[in-house]
Amino acid sequence: MTFVVLNDVVYFAVDHKPKSTWNLRRLRNIRENPSVAVLVDHYDDDWSKLWWARADGRGEVLDKGQERLRAVELLCGRYAQYRDSPPQGPVVAVRVEQWSGWAFTSPAATAPT
Repeated sequence: MTFVVLNDVVYFAVDHKPKSTWNLRRLRNIRENPSVAVLVDHYDDDWSKLWWARADGRGEVLDKGQERLRAVELLCGRYAQYRDSPPQGPVVAVRVEQWSGWAFTSPAATAPT
């Protein structure tokens, strides 16, 4: 998913890619149970460059309003593909309550001296 983070809120939007409806299962799930986890990872053939970050929080579907408009502006600023075709669908705001993550650390870097 394409996303942007502002302070402790992760935003993503329903964009122009073909869909049969904007009433997506992920949006219905968030409306029914707003406990959300977002996981981002980075893979590299060089395993010393692996990492992941997780954001646990409360999700909210934004169909209109200033926060939705600001999130779309931020997404357009981050992704060139959105500049000509900004997301028209709902935006999800994940209000992060806890961050966690992991990154590879060389055993030599963590060995006691």
